[in-house]
Amino acid sequence: MTEQEFISLVKTNLGLSLDDIKLNLLEIYCNYLIEYNKNVNLTAIKDKKDIYLKHFYDSLTLVKVTDLNQVNNLLDIGTGAGFPGMVLKIIFPHLKVTLLDSNNKKIKFLKSLSQKLGIEVNLINDRAEIYAKKHLEEFDIVTSRAVAELPILIELSIPYLKKHGLFIALKSKVNQELDASKKIIKDIKCNMEKVYNFNLPILNHERTIVVIKKCEKTPKKYPRNYSEILKDIK
Repeated sequence: MTEQEFISLVKTNLGLSLDDIKLNLLEIYCNYLIEYNKNVNLTAIKDKKDIYLKHFYDSLTLVKVTDLNQVNNLLDIGTGAGFPGMVLKIIFPHLKVTLLDSNNKKIKFLKSLSQKLGIEVNLINDRAEIYAKKHLEEFDIVTSRAVAELPILIELSIPYLKKHGLFIALKSKVNQELDASKKIIKDIKCNMEKVYNFNLPILNHERTIVVIKKCEKTPKKYPRNYSEILKDIK
């Protein structure tokens, strides 16, 4: 995907018109990611056209299921090199964005990137189940992209949400994970709101966005230790 294709398809498919300031920030992001990735392994995607499609465009597909103009704050769990959270912050600058990752090398990159872009984000180097202990019921939206199986993500994410907040998972094929998630969805007091299937343009790769709404206050035992969560998955 060239930059011009990105501009056109983001407008046509996602309803977003990007001004020169936002496009310039994305270009800086892309170039800096490519350069930084030569020394630190942040992503297997190293080509500019692939970054615009598989990282930038894919991150923005979240707008298909919610209006981010009506959202105050957002947590991105397992953000890696900033996807989708940093991209969303660039396009929706009013958002208060927290980027969470257990990999310190990736958080160091994001710190350097945020300074380069002149963008303020909250960067946290911690495990999701640990950081949650002091940040329950805090966020309007929690999102995660290609991090773990859906039942795991649900337990890690829902405790962070305010009542009626949304967990939005950006996934590829997800049918088996949906079936495996039924028990934790019931136990953790949330509801499956939407499963949105689509194909990435150009490559036609299958994508799924899963939207889960928090219905009640999360039971105190969640999130459990990661080892306990895994026992239920196996």
